[in-house]
Amino acid sequence: MATKKHYIIYALMVSMLFSCIPAKKYEELKARQQACRDENSALKTLNQDLEEQNNELKASIEMIQKQRSQFQSDLAESKIDLLTMNNNYDNLKETYRLLTDKNNKQSSKNKSATDKLMTQLQQTQVDLQNQEDALRALETSLFKKEADLKKLSADLKSRETRVNELEAMINKKDEALANLKKKVKKALLGFENNGLTIEQKNGKVYVSLDESLLFASGSYKVGGKGTDVLKKLAKALEGSSEIDIVVEGHTDNVPLKSKGDIEDNWDLSVKRATAVVKIITKNSNVSPKRLTAAGRGEYLPLDLSNTVEGRKKNRRIEVILTPKLDELFELLENN
Repeated sequence: MATKKHYIIYALMVSMLFSCIPAKKYEELKARQQACRDENSALKTLNQDLEEQNNELKASIEMIQKQRSQFQSDLAESKIDLLTMNNNYDNLKETYRLLTDKNNKQSSKNKSATDKLMTQLQQTQVDLQNQEDALRALETSLFKKEADLKKLSADLKSRETRVNELEAMINKKDEALANLKKKVKKALLGFENNGLTIEQKNGKVYVSLDESLLFASGSYKVGGKGTDVLKKLAKALEGSSEIDIVVEGHTDNVPLKSKGDIEDNWDLSVKRATAVVKIITKNSNVSPKRLTAAGRGEYLPLDLSNTVEGRKKNRRIEVILTPKLDELFELLENN
């Protein structure tokens, strides 16, 4: 506990610091906070959309494959029908020839027999014409089915190519994230499981740092140990220009009374995230354009038990590493 005298000195220093910050600057920080929340929400929505589109494409391919199999089955049956029709056509032609020969032989017989034979001959001609018409219709149907099958096959191939390209890009992003995770773990060797955890999930890498590793209780000033950790993390992120970095501040649910330039838990979480971002940019060549500072306050806890240990887990900084999705957007727009 600080003595009363130290507390008064500390209060005077905080008051002087607060008075140096213009109201306009403070409003800009709050606006940036809101923009960060919106961008983070958009990234989550985008990730879900991409996964839904990928699942829809796979389902569509499966349906097309079933249709293709049905077309192939229908095509095989149509070819059998065509062969049968051809045989019937040949048989009718032979019957017509025999009837014609018979008619020639019977020409000398009585007229009634000739008329009967002519009637049979005419009916045979009608039947033959009907068979020819049916044969042409079957051939037309067969050609149409073959054309539909070719179009369906081309569409299936196009969709498979698109899905393969999407999966290749996603795998490439996942591989880059896995390599970045290894690089970060190597850079922060010795700190992991000592107030720091690193995991890869949902297409992102999450570097979580406990409050005790970075800040004193109720403060947003990073301590010496925390500064050392953030410097090493910043160096590990320098070469990953295709990775966007979101720094999120999280608090527990114990209300924080206004003190100095800190109004509440949400304000504290924003200031802590901003302090981390400043250390990263100051101690590396990581472009500020890649960085986003966001305060989540008490509203995204890891532990809902509301115990001392649970609240300790919730007081943290999360550095979220997300691959840029420009190539995926371009592929989706072109298709």
